[in-house]
Formats: sequence, C-alpha cells, structure tokens
Amino acid sequence: MKNISIFLIIICLSISCTKKFVTENQNPNNISNEMLQQDYNLVGSSFSGLLYNLCGSQIDENLVQDCYARHLACPEPYIGGVNNTTYYITWNSYWDDIYGGVMAPTKKLIQLSKENNLPLYATWAKFIRILAMSKLTTFHGPVIYSKYGTAVSSVPYDKESDLYNLFFLQLDTIQTEFTANKDYKAFARFDPSYKGDMTKWIKLVNSMRLRLAIRLSKVAPAIAKTQGEKALADPGGLIVSNGDNFRISLLGNILPIAMICFEWDDTSMDAAMESFLVGLKDGRIGQLFSPAADNTLYPEHPDYPYKGVRSGAFLATKDQRVPYSKIAESFKTVTSRRYMTAAEVHFLKAEASLRGWNGAGDAKTNYENGVKSSFEDWGATGVDAYLANSTNKPIDYIDPLEVRNSFKTRSSITVAWNEADGKELKLEKILTQKWIDGVSNSLEAWVDFRRTGYPKLPYNARNDSNVEWGIIASDDFIKRMPFTNGERSGNAKAVAEATTYLGGPDKISTRLWWDTGGPNF
Repeated sequence: MKNISIFLIIICLSISCTKKFVTENQNPNNISNEMLQQDYNLVGSSFSGLLYNLCGSQIDENLVQDCYARHLACPEPYIGGVNNTTYYITWNSYWDDIYGGVMAPTKKLIQLSKENNLPLYATWAKFIRILAMSKLTTFHGPVIYSKYGTAVSSVPYDKESDLYNLFFLQLDTIQTEFTANKDYKAFARFDPSYKGDMTKWIKLVNSMRLRLAIRLSKVAPAIAKTQGEKALADPGGLIVSNGDNFRISLLGNILPIAMICFEWDDTSMDAAMESFLVGLKDGRIGQLFSPAADNTLYPEHPDYPYKGVRSGAFLATKDQRVPYSKIAESFKTVTSRRYMTAAEVHFLKAEASLRGWNGAGDAKTNYENGVKSSFEDWGATGVDAYLANSTNKPIDYIDPLEVRNSFKTRSSITVAWNEADGKELKLEKILTQKWIDGVSNSLEAWVDFRRTGYPKLPYNARNDSNVEWGIIASDDFIKRMPFTNGERSGNAKAVAEATTYLGGPDKISTRLWWDTGGPNF
C-alpha cells in the first residue's frame, strides 16, 4: 500500500493547495476575469482539464477495470492479498473523481457560458458530461445526473433506463448544435484532442451514440436499434479512420499506467493477455507489452518471451513477479490516451451487422477493418497473415511460481472469419479482437465482457468475495462496484431508492441493467 498511500497524500495536498491558492494567494497582477473574457478564455480555458479528468489512475481505474477486463494485473499482494482484485472491495473512488473533476466544474462552466452568451461552450460541456457519466454508470448502475446540483438534502439517482434515454435526447440536441456550427473555429485553442475541428466532434457524437446503443442491444433491443441506426445514418459520419481517433491529452503528464508500471512496479501484463496474444501469434504483442526480464519464466513458448500475472491470483511478495512482462516501453512517452478509436467503431459496426441494424454494412468487412485499424494504430505489422490464420488458438497459462494460478484456457477462438460460423462464434471473434485492441482503455472491454461473456476470460484463482460486498461464485465474475461509502452515509435515502432500481442488493454480485445474463441473440 506504500505507493497508494503516497499517491493519495499527493492528491490530498494538491487539492488542499488549490483551495488555499484561490483564497490566500490572489495577486493583483494576475489575469483578471476581464482579461480572461478576451478571446473566450473565461469559458474555454478549463476544457483541456475537463477532458483529462475523464480518466482515472490507480485505485479508481487500474485496480478496477484494468484487472476485471484482464488487460493488466496487479503483482502486489495489497492488504494481505485481499483487495479489489480478489473481489473484496477496498478501493472505490471513481465516483468522486467524476463529480469533483467533471460534474462540478461543468456546472459552473455552463452558467458562465450562459452569462457570456456563448451557448456552444455549454453544449460542449454537456457533451463532456455524457462522456463522463456514461463511464461512471458502468461501475455502479444508477447515478446522480438529471438532478445533479439541485438544492435538496437527498439528491436522487437516475435509474439506468431513464439515464440512457436522457443521454440519447441530449445527444440529439448536441448533434444539432454542433452540426449547425460545423465551421466554428474558436474551440481550437482550448481543444487538445481535435484542435477545434467540429467535424471530428460530430463524428465522436455519432460514435458515442453507437457505443451506447450497442450497450443496450440485449436489454432494450428496439431502442438500441433505433439509436444505432440513427448514428449509422447521420451524414456527419463516424470515427472510421485513425486520424479521427478521440484521444485525451495528458497535458504533459506521464500516462498513469506507465507510472504505475515502471515507477511503482504495481501493474503487469495479465495472464489472459499472454494466453490470447501468444496463442494467436498476435503481431501487436510487442507494441503492448515488454518481454519478461527472466527467460526461465516461459519455457512453454520460448519464441514469445512474455509472461503475464493472473488477476485475482495467489501472491506472496511483489518482488517475485517484478520480472514478469510490463507494458511496452513506448507507453512512457505517449502524450495522450485513447478514449474512442476507429477500431472500436468498426467492431461496433460488426456487432450491429450481426444484429441486423440498417446501415451497419457487412460483418466480415467491419471485423477485418477493425483488426486492420487496430494494427495500424498500435504500429504492428503482419495484419493480412494474421487475419487469414484459422489454426492458432489461445493457450493454457502456467504460473511457474504458484500452480494455483495456472489455468486452462476457456477459449478455442481463431482469427480468420468464417461465414459458416454461427452468430455466437462471430460475436466472440469480434469482441475478442475488440478486447485486445482496448488495452490502456479497458472500461468498454469490461462492459462488453459483462454484457456478452466474451472474450472467454479466466476466472479468479483467489476469490475473497463474501456477504459484506457480495458473493461471486468460483465460476463467475464481478458484476459492478457498490455505491460509495460517502454516498451510503451522506445520501442514504437516495442510495436506498437507487438500490431498488438495481433489482437486487447493493452488492458486487448484482447485474447492471444492460447485463441481462441471457442469450446474446
């Protein structure tokens, strides 16, 4: 816990210092509000920070979604090995990040935009809220959204069905306003992602609509189809080339997982990644992960010098697994992080095609375009041979230090598309490739896995779930994060009502609305 403790202290100090700066360190020579109003700085200057706050770091992201999606694993046996990764909830802070880092500042920003007659900035802020809250709801389910900022003692939550309907309605307005102002240039100086190119923001709005529609495709198929087809048909288009990828600037900071991995030794390649990437002879492996530092760790595949750590593992000391594979060295120098890419959109279209949505195109073409876009985006080669391979399959995992962490692969997937395959196998192929592409942007992979069961990932080796947080069967997976303790104590009435929306207790074993547990087709 040393690194986490230091991390939390730094955050607390930075927050404290920021608050004191506002009240105690004002300098009459600093920029005034009047000066900030010039060139729209008053409303525009905070947008790069809002975008940055969409993403988390260690305790809110890496020790949750990265591990649950089986992209990255924690080699450190925090709290005696009993923690989030073994299904005993220890850290649960993304809620505070989103409300403190996005919802609160956008509330002020929307008001400033109205006061200064700059409505498009309010629209931009509202879209960033959807980007944020559509992530937060995948952790907890019901969240505070439509009633956020109301002056009541107990702020009510939105049930998930209402929340998504509101997202879609707001996307309608946002798309209308962005499209009417597609030649607007004033965002440029405040927009590190698209440099003020409104045509790219329009593509992102459509792509977000498609993402959310696919998310609801099992629980609300009619709504999903309507919204998905609206996204597919919009003349503004979708993100289908890597030049349009939505990336969030790190604002000069190191990528959080690079800090966690290289400076703290607290995250590693997941064993599931080893199983799939080595087994499929995937050309992206070297772009995603570094070879293991000890060449005795992988005798079963000496030509692929990688060794992952199993999420939810039996661990003794961190030092034992420091030699296992880290993320690729290139992650140290990236200047932005991925939020939505062309590869993801091609895979969304491929699934939409399987579901019979108009305008989705051909599933095979979308699937292969997704893989090609992913290889291009990650700088990997050999995509044509990879797509033609119909023999290589995921391999079993062997942990040379602890036999209880070894596992037999649950997947027999290959890469090559076969029109004769049934829809389930085709969907498994699509989502396996989407999962591989999603490394460093793992939330949607965790969503897809809960929603469909694909890819077929390994269960926890160590399972410390219990009645306090919810019991997860040995052949099952965590479903959600519980409501935060701060909300449980400070907004208890609303949490109790929100729990009724879940259709089950406020436990990690209760499925979210879109996670039906039923058949995919």
